[in-house]
Amino acid sequence: MTVTVERGAGTAGAGKERRPGRPRGPRESYALFLLPGALAFLAVVVVPFLMNTGVSFTDWQGVGNPRWTGLANYRELLDDSEFWASFRHSLFMVLAMALVPTVIGLVLAAALFDHVAQHFGSRVTTVLRACFYLPQVLPIAVAGIVWSWILAPENGSLNELLTAVGLDSWRQDWLGDPDLALYTVMGVMVWVQIGFPLVVFMAGLERVDPQLYEAAELDGAGWWRRFWHITLPQIRPETYVVLTWCSIAALKVFGAVYVLTKGGPGGATNVPSYFSFTTFFEKTQVGYGAAISTVLTVIILALSLVGLRLQTRAEDAEEGGVRS
Repeated sequence: MTVTVERGAGTAGAGKERRPGRPRGPRESYALFLLPGALAFLAVVVVPFLMNTGVSFTDWQGVGNPRWTGLANYRELLDDSEFWASFRHSLFMVLAMALVPTVIGLVLAAALFDHVAQHFGSRVTTVLRACFYLPQVLPIAVAGIVWSWILAPENGSLNELLTAVGLDSWRQDWLGDPDLALYTVMGVMVWVQIGFPLVVFMAGLERVDPQLYEAAELDGAGWWRRFWHITLPQIRPETYVVLTWCSIAALKVFGAVYVLTKGGPGGATNVPSYFSFTTFFEKTQVGYGAAISTVLTVIILALSLVGLRLQTRAEDAEEGGVRS
């Protein structure tokens, strides 16, 4: 009798035991790690952007109560020749910070990867890559001050060098001439930006299958044909990454313009980010400055989505080619 009761009690107790909880899936675990970043993104990016967008619909001097004006700032923006001039300057910056560095960075990466590494070793290649990337890690304020010394009209290093080699007639006021200032800033930004495409492309070249090059070389393909038909298609995702990131950097460039020219002379180097800054803090037209920055943000967001879409298509096409 006693044994029977104990067995029954054991059976009942077993029936009442709590079942172990369902093991947490990998997606739920990843979500916990993403939560701090998502909260920071919400606090630092999303909320300020929404607040800035709200201010763009008002007429506000930065003090007192904002006055709601609806789309008046955006209508004024469409007729503002100064804004459109600054936007045209941004297109020149895209050329200087995205297109030109991408081409130069690709050529340098191929030269370092295919020739320097084979003839001088990986250590020399690493040193040269670090030297090219150094402008990326320099504070833009420091780099801008150094370049302002180099490009100074009186006693500047560039003009002194031209005089020393007998090209005194080429001396210019590189940052003070309205016809030259924008191109001078573009040249500085090319120097700043080259390192990023170089590093990304070298990383992309390392993942290209060497057997493809060997097969093409056996078929008699020269370096240029191997580069055009194998290297470029294989690093297409990296190309989209470089163009997207560099174009975004060009559209929101501010520090170099502020340090070198402050948008001058006569607005010759003004860009939307600096135009928004001066409208905010110098003209105290906070609502109008917010409208400028909102339009710029929307353009950058649209460009980012297009770049990500192209990158995804390139990666999918590459995976499909590998599977087939």
